[in-house]
Amino acid sequence: MAENTMNSMDIHEILEHLPHRYPFVLVDRVLSMELGKEITAVKNVSVNEPYFPGHFPYHPVMPGVLIVEAMAQAAALLSFKTMGTKPTSDSVYYFAGIDSARFKKPVSPGDQIILNVKIDRILKGIWKYSAVAKVGDEVVAEANMMCILKAIEK
Repeated sequence: MAENTMNSMDIHEILEHLPHRYPFVLVDRVLSMELGKEITAVKNVSVNEPYFPGHFPYHPVMPGVLIVEAMAQAAALLSFKTMGTKPTSDSVYYFAGIDSARFKKPVSPGDQIILNVKIDRILKGIWKYSAVAKVGDEVVAEANMMCILKAIEK
């Protein structure tokens, strides 16, 4: 039986468990994970991110939708590890819904976002999560999300 608690995942293992690639990988490290329950991960925000020249040139701010995407990628890592599987070219892990998304504070270059995602329930293949993103001790975003693993029609 697999151990339920993991200490960390580096970027190499993250890339094995996420279908995303540059410039859309938004999780740099997993700090901890309890399979079937919770993940804590990190997104390091660099001034070199491809969206900063346009959002906004004189006051760079990470788009809120990308913070939500980072939370969703952390959720996907937790789900794939919990299922004991990896993404394949035959399926995609889609958003099924985002509720109660709130953005509390702007995220700027140099910030480190701590992503905490908890599984609320799994029902008929739909995974429901509660997610919080923090910079330091301050909540910068939170949302309730639903995702589903779907076969790709070929």
